Amino acid sequence: MDIYKIDSHKLVYHLDRLYDWYKGKDIYPLYIEISPWGGCNQRCIFCALDFLGYKPHFLGIKVLKKFLKDIAGAGVKSIMFAGEGEPLIYKDIAEAITYAKGRGLDVALTTNGVFLNEKFLKEAFSSLSWLRVSFNAPTPRKYSFIHGTKKEDFYRATENIKKAVILKKKKKLSTVLGVQFLLLEENAKDIGKMIKLSKSLGVDYLIIKPYSYHPKSKNYLKVNYKKFLSLGKRISKYEDKKFKIIFRERAILSLVNRRIYKRCLGLSFWAYLSSDGSLYACSSFLGDKRFIYGNIYKESFKKIWRSEKRREIIKTMQDWDTKKCRSACRLEQINNFLWEIKNPPPHKNFI
Repeated sequence: MDIYKIDSHKLVYHLDRLYDWYKGKDIYPLYIEISPWGGCNQRCIFCALDFLGYKPHFLGIKVLKKFLKDIAGAGVKSIMFAGEGEPLIYKDIAEAITYAKGRGLDVALTTNGVFLNEKFLKEAFSSLSWLRVSFNAPTPRKYSFIHGTKKEDFYRATENIKKAVILKKKKKLSTVLGVQFLLLEENAKDIGKMIKLSKSLGVDYLIIKPYSYHPKSKNYLKVNYKKFLSLGKRISKYEDKKFKIIFRERAILSLVNRRIYKRCLGLSFWAYLSSDGSLYACSSFLGDKRFIYGNIYKESFKKIWRSEKRREIIKTMQDWDTKKCRSACRLEQINNFLWEIKNPPPHKNFI
């Protein structure tokens, strides 16, 4: 049961910003994804950003704090630390999270869980709205293959998740802890075991989502998602009051069916900060300088957001062919919603 609306969108809860956008105002985003570190300790077979080379770029904590202060002042509501690499390798991640929380931002983190140690949990876990662990196999051997790493990482990640669950219960924290499972041909037969493992670990939910190929990625996995569409109903029986299964049916349908929207309209509501300080219009265009609004080492967030460069990029996207974009992208459901608003049906007044 998707009580968090992960497989949908939440723009309807921000009607003031949505109304300003509808009237053509140049609004600030609601959400920004931040990549504090570009390197990664794993080489997952499904990694969409392998083409970037896992370069060990990192954001200086001083410039990152200034950015966080600036976006909070501009009305940005939330951030997620994730990105091109593993965010928990970033040595200042706990400080960045607690600082962002102190500025009034809702903060989240996506990780592979290997470095989810007790020190981090004590310092920053309580400042997170949610933490999600990418965990794509229920056995050490399969985990090692899919994550492109040693079997020991399976045990480290599971033990770290257990420690997080214990701390959450002990401190009665509101932080939501979840596991995300990318559904592939290589692990589809392991779903039952994955549900059992996730439930035994004590996490709040298990997400099952589809793989989305990035046009620049060196990895390419072929998955027939049509045969998995009925899976959500079959596995929902394993839920209970404390454990939810979120099957990303809408995301799968976006891969199976033709795209509804013809233009990307959601870029005003989000942005992506890369590990080298570049603020991108979209994570699908990482490494493409044509879609960089600016760099926070050179200019403030507000100056970048109000810049002529950003206006030019937004204008370019008005004529951009979405067939060139990544399937099942981060803004898929938002774009469906905004497209319908901008393109109402006949007889719209007959509600």
